[in-house]
Amino acid sequence: MSGERKDVRNEGGWVAQWEAVSNRYESVTQQLIEPAVLNQPTLLRSLTKERADIEETSQLFYTYRSLLAQIVSTEELLNDPQVDPELHALGMEELQVLQQRRSDLETQALALLHPGNAEDERNTFVEIRAGTGGDEAALFAAALFRMYSKYAEKRKLRAEIIESHEIGIGGFKSVVLLVEGKGAYGLFRYESGVHRVQRVPTTEASGRIHTSTATVAVMPEVEDVDVHIDTKDLRIDTFCSSGAGGQSVNTTYSAVRITHIPTGVVVTCQDERSQLKNRTKAMRTLRARIGDAERAKQEASIAQDRRTQVGTGERSEKIRTYNYPQNRVTDHRIGITLHKLEFILEGNLDELLEKLQAEMNAERMHSTKCDKA
Repeated sequence: MSGERKDVRNEGGWVAQWEAVSNRYESVTQQLIEPAVLNQPTLLRSLTKERADIEETSQLFYTYRSLLAQIVSTEELLNDPQVDPELHALGMEELQVLQQRRSDLETQALALLHPGNAEDERNTFVEIRAGTGGDEAALFAAALFRMYSKYAEKRKLRAEIIESHEIGIGGFKSVVLLVEGKGAYGLFRYESGVHRVQRVPTTEASGRIHTSTATVAVMPEVEDVDVHIDTKDLRIDTFCSSGAGGQSVNTTYSAVRITHIPTGVVVTCQDERSQLKNRTKAMRTLRARIGDAERAKQEASIAQDRRTQVGTGERSEKIRTYNYPQNRVTDHRIGITLHKLEFILEGNLDELLEKLQAEMNAERMHSTKCDKA
């Protein structure tokens, strides 16, 4: 067994870290059966929790170590000059399967050893704005809003509109969605960027395909402790809410506009009939936007990456294309195409987002291997 562990350690620094977690799991397991620990309830609870936290990572390492032994055995077989050609061909096929399993296990392990940012667990704001394409872009923004709302519902998250600017035909010039629940930001974070749609507008008599865009920005909600907002720096205006008519029009001064004077950030909320509720929602949005700006100042490289992803809304900057005539969705960042547009627009984003997450983890693993080499 010691020989096997030596081979694993030689794989690189991050794998040695993985082995250290496995060793710690064995150590804690041994401690939990010692009388001295069993007689100390506080220590017992602490060790039990620690063991549970690292159990999955440790069990994965045992599988990985066994897999490495199979790879070594197969390679030895292939290096034997006396091996039968047919057996050699079978061995080559088996080695490819084993190497793919190894890559998959390493990807899983890296995700466990280096989990995403703490921000991933936070609530998130999803801001959708119509880009190039006029009314068609606004209608597409509404389709994205509906898709994200349905996805949030499927993931047992709560979604509500914080701010919106509608057009008369059912589209949005802009809409801000607050998604609440554990892991909300982590689920939506890769949606930032320019989304492009290709379809025939209902008003197009000749059946010509039009191309329009909408931009999506995803920001984690910032807690009170992260951003301090002095009430003396706020200008709060109230006004009558506006809408398409009927019950959506409020004749009382319930709509709220908050201006943060030092930064010039302006937030409007008129979705609730209560001025207090609108003010509360507006303050949450304001805090998130100011926090995002502060984060941009402190982390210039991350801010530049975000600006690059969102861009200006031009068609050429797209991260994803939704092609209606071909029932196709293509994510250009990872080169994946799925011919299930209607299914995805109904909020079934798991397959697409899981592939994005896997790609990001693979890139992170490659970067970590290079850093640790």
